[in-house]
Amino acid sequence: MEIHIAGTRPTRRGPAEYFTGTVLQDPVIMAPAPARLNCSRVSFEPG
Repeated sequence: MEIHIAGTRPTRRGPAEYFTGTVLQDPVIMAPAPARLNCSRVSFEPG
């Protein structure tokens, strides 16, 4: 198990092919290979 302090991993913009508007993704879980599990906290800007 790896524990990361909140805000220590980079926030990225959500891909346009999945979202409209401005979307920010903060990684929560990024499992190493061969796992295919990823989990992000997603924030939507108003408008």
